Amino acid sequence: MAENPPDPSETDDGVSGAVTGPAASRPEGPRSGDGESIVIPPSVLKQQAGWTAPGERVAAPAAGTQPEEPQVFASTVRKQQISEADYENVGGGGRLGTVLGVVLAVLLVGSGIGLYAVNQHNDKSSKAADAATSAPSTPPSPTQAPVPPIKDTAKVLPTVSGDFGKKATITVPSEAPDGTFVVKPISEGDGPKVNKGDWVSVDYTLKDWQSGKDLQGSYDLGKPLLLQPGTGGVIPALDSSLVGQKAGSRVLVVAPPAAAFGDQGNQGMGLAPKDTLVLVADIQRVNAPDARVSGDMTAPPADFPQVKVNGDKKADTITPPANVTDPTDLKTAVLIQGKGPKVASGDQVLVQYTGVTLKDGKKFDSSLDKGQAFSFAAGGGNVIEGWDKGVVGQNVGSRIELVIPASMAYKDQPPAGSGIPANASLVFVVDILDAGQGSGQSG
Repeated sequence: MAENPPDPSETDDGVSGAVTGPAASRPEGPRSGDGESIVIPPSVLKQQAGWTAPGERVAAPAAGTQPEEPQVFASTVRKQQISEADYENVGGGGRLGTVLGVVLAVLLVGSGIGLYAVNQHNDKSSKAADAATSAPSTPPSPTQAPVPPIKDTAKVLPTVSGDFGKKATITVPSEAPDGTFVVKPISEGDGPKVNKGDWVSVDYTLKDWQSGKDLQGSYDLGKPLLLQPGTGGVIPALDSSLVGQKAGSRVLVVAPPAAAFGDQGNQGMGLAPKDTLVLVADIQRVNAPDARVSGDMTAPPADFPQVKVNGDKKADTITPPANVTDPTDLKTAVLIQGKGPKVASGDQVLVQYTGVTLKDGKKFDSSLDKGQAFSFAAGGGNVIEGWDKGVVGQNVGSRIELVIPASMAYKDQPPAGSGIPANASLVFVVDILDAGQGSGQSG
């Protein structure tokens, strides 16, 4: 179907397909302010550490040049399937075509790490007029130093105390940092190793080395951050430091400006210009893009469609009972009871799913066929109502079955080419892999 996705910065292969699944455009359109993608133009990515803070201007393209193609890193809306492992954005009126934007900032989300974006006007005639009236200019060169290589030690390092899973106590030395980008495991967990593109939930504690001030981290916000390390979607202090580590590990990161927010620092979070960011990361959970939940599965009630799991990498078979009738309200069954935190409205949720029509059990979409888990903002109105109401309140690690009436699905406006009839009731089997703060989420 998050922050995440095959690598969302990759180009499409041009294979077209129909928009299906619970995140295809809502019949009445997305709710106001919802459903926009988080994007970063390539020039920002090439600068590596050239992250901009809120309020800073992003340089416009030189006159006569083509504007950069935005790179999507996290979206709260489903994308149209255009290859086995990629999608194209859809939104109000069926598409987000005119709301892809440029990034104004990549920063710690409300003191959690994330991405912020604003819309870019996409009217071609306006662009032509702007180019005709603009004076020629030279594109600015990156002002930030390149990200230094990662080392596991430095001349002086902060000390860290406290237990994994709780806010760390960070003590910085009186000496100034020497500019080394340090990634040093403090304790190693026994969970799966983080590979590039895996989905990871991480809790973090933050400190400004020079001032000695504690900065707000995820333990203060009460939720871990859900992200995909190694994809360039967050500052290098996190993007580069988690790959290769194991779930259950605590890692000390000393990030000089080039690996954090550059020489400008980040006023919003309290990091002064040119200050070094100290981060202690607790890696909570790791999910590969094709992961599924595990545990003893309970059969659904007799009046529910029955579910056959066809292995970890194939869509489930969902068989409705004979003479099934359309429900008038949402029906939910828990097939595997997870033991993780409950999903709250506003959480970024990571799921696998298979969807069929209730009348005949015909499959119309499955993330398992694509080998790519789907991330969305729960309760935000970006997916069909049956999903928003069915997933919120469930535990991470659960497998649930949702029987959704047409009034809480696509009503009389199913996605074109989806094979879903008008006014069709739908059935989904959903694995809830993880939940937390998402990219662009304020916490």
